[in-house]
Amino acid sequence: MVNEAGTSIGANIHEAQYAHGKADFVSKLQISLKEANETSYWLLLLGKTNILSSAEYDRLENLCREIRITLIASINTTKQNLK
Repeated sequence: MVNEAGTSIGANIHEAQYAHGKADFVSKLQISLKEANETSYWLLLLGKTNILSSAEYDRLENLCREIRITLIASINTTKQNLK
């Protein structure tokens, strides 16, 4: 579950590199953002059930948060350039 959502983030970012225009690029990044949010949810569940240690959860969630922040910035910048 985490693996599927987590790997989909990168796959959609990679696919965005070959987008058919800026709107398609934004769409692919938005899909990546949704997958990052899903990954965050699965990490939370793994942390709450102690499958992940607190330290490992924090480390992975911080990485996931950085990815989300980067995606949001890229989406916003591209949308502004569309105007």
